[in-house]
Amino acid sequence: MNFARNVHFTVKNGKADEFNRLIDTEILPLMKKEKGFKQDLTVLTHNNGTSISVWDDRASADTYNTKTYPEVLKRLQSVLEGTPRVETCDSMHSLIY
Repeated sequence: MNFARNVHFTVKNGKADEFNRLIDTEILPLMKKEKGFKQDLTVLTHNNGTSISVWDDRASADTYNTKTYPEVLKRLQSVLEGTPRVETCDSMHSLIY
């Protein structure tokens, strides 16, 4: 069974392109290096976004949350409005076609 982190955030007006660039070039490469990371889906509608990352287990997600996530927030500080809200899910199922 997998574990998921669900992050809700708001991108500053006019910063969507910069946000997308940072996700592709800086954030995803960081996440891919993390033990237990499986996949990420980030969606953005207007300025409101959600990012769901899937992990092998809670311990891997917790390690990311304390070790790497503060660096992620620092790198996204210039494009995010306020502090993202993080939720976690103990079990997660996904089907990839």
